[in-house]
Amino acid sequence: PQGTMAFTGKYEFEGDENYDAFVQKIGLPSDKIEMGRNCKIVTEVVQNGNDFTWTQHFPRGRTTTNTFTVGKEADMETMGGKKFKATVQMEGGKLVAEFPNYRHTAEISGGKLVEISTSSGVVYKRTSKKIA
Repeated sequence: PQGTMAFTGKYEFEGDENYDAFVQKIGLPSDKIEMGRNCKIVTEVVQNGNDFTWTQHFPRGRTTTNTFTVGKEADMETMGGKKFKATVQMEGGKLVAEFPNYRHTAEISGGKLVEISTSSGVVYKRTSKKIA
C-alpha cells in the first residue's frame, strides 16, 4: 500500500488526450473550451489521511478549490464552475468521483498526477508532472 501522503504535492499540466471531444460531450461553452485548451493548470494537493484539499490554479489568477473527505459527501465545483455534491471514494489507490455528467479518477503514477474523466464513452486523460 502507498503512504497516506501519496497525493500531496504541486503538479503542472504536461499534456492531455481527447480534450475537445470530452468538453463538447459535457457541454462546456466554447469560450471555456478555448480557455482550457493546453491550459498550464497547476494542481496543488494537500492530503491528510482521508482529508483532501484539491486546488487548481489557472492562468490569470483564477483558482478552484475542492475540499473533501474520502467516503463522505462534499460540496464540489466542476471545471465549468458548477456546484454539486459528490462522494469521493478511494479504489485501489485511485480517487474516484462521480461528477454530474462524468466520472473522474485521479492517481499518482510514476510520480505524475494522472486524471481520467469519462463521459458516455469519451475518455479524457490529463497528465501533470510534479513540480514541488
